[in-house]
Amino acid sequence: MYMPPLPYLERIGALHGTLDTRALVHGYTDASVWQGFDLSLVTLASPDPQALRPADRAKNVLQVGLPTNFKAARFESEEHTALLRELEADIDASRLAHDGRALEMPVCLKVRESLFVPLAKWPMLIAGNDRCIRQGGMIPIRDAVHGNLRESREVYDWVAGLCIRLGADPTDLVPFEKYAAAADSLGKPSSAALAQTVARVDARLRANREERVEEAVAA
Repeated sequence: MYMPPLPYLERIGALHGTLDTRALVHGYTDASVWQGFDLSLVTLASPDPQALRPADRAKNVLQVGLPTNFKAARFESEEHTALLRELEADIDASRLAHDGRALEMPVCLKVRESLFVPLAKWPMLIAGNDRCIRQGGMIPIRDAVHGNLRESREVYDWVAGLCIRLGADPTDLVPFEKYAAAADSLGKPSSAALAQTVARVDARLRANREERVEEAVAA
């Protein structure tokens, strides 16, 4: 999710006083869907693992390309946060039986105290995922980041600086060097780039259909 739930941003604003969420409602297709949510019962998790569904496999098969852990912010109350910690412990203790071996889960849940830990994905999305979208098509995340490492760092650091101005501690975020090293293994375009490509194809097909209808009517 690029935009965190509005109530989650309101939690940050209420706690740190650095964010006026009234100016953010236009960033949502319909911000009214978040009305009535109890801020204390909304949390967020990030970064998320890089996963895709291979086109030549069954629909229930997911390929995890970058098994990063889900880092979830605590709830406001200890009682509700205890549910997250129980999930964290259960996942950590679980094992997958495969070929007679007990394998640890490649992706775990980590519960964090800071509300800003889930926002660690922001610099990654802007510096890597979004920059997969190019005028002539899309490129892999690896190329978007490593094609111009200096520029990627500048973008990454600017977004990270924004998070820090909102109240994040630098330790809540992922250092650029660690992100760049992980991005080096991401040889596919981001889901955002794929979605943009699909949208462009759909728009072109729709335009072609409309042109044929107009031609048929004119004839």
